[in-house]
Amino acid sequence: MVEKVIPIRLDEGKGLTPSIPGQLTAPNGLTTDTRGRPLRDLRISVTDRCNFRCTYCMPKEVFDSNYPYLSHKDLLSFEEIARLTTIFAGLGVEKIRLTGGEPLLRKNLEVLVEMLAKIRTTAGK
Repeated sequence: MVEKVIPIRLDEGKGLTPSIPGQLTAPNGLTTDTRGRPLRDLRISVTDRCNFRCTYCMPKEVFDSNYPYLSHKDLLSFEEIARLTTIFAGLGVEKIRLTGGEPLLRKNLEVLVEMLAKIRTTAGK
């Protein structure tokens, strides 16, 4: 499966774009990085909210009381997350990590965990 990739501009002033591999999958169908290593882990951010204010993650200069956090309707639904996870599992991903913000602030997170636990990898794990 070859995907169309839209390059990200690194610096608006310089117009630099990162190099994009021509193909994102290995001959065996597994998703790989630009060095041909299989991608086995997937991090899913389930919320951007956090009740901590660690300076390395949420500096006061950016995350003040006026910071526009995503509304619940703008987050992926649990069904959308499960669908994407199923797709990635089919591409060789074996480990899912739920992150955030603070993932435990996402309401009913246990429902999502139950949904994800039912998804099997290509190796049947």
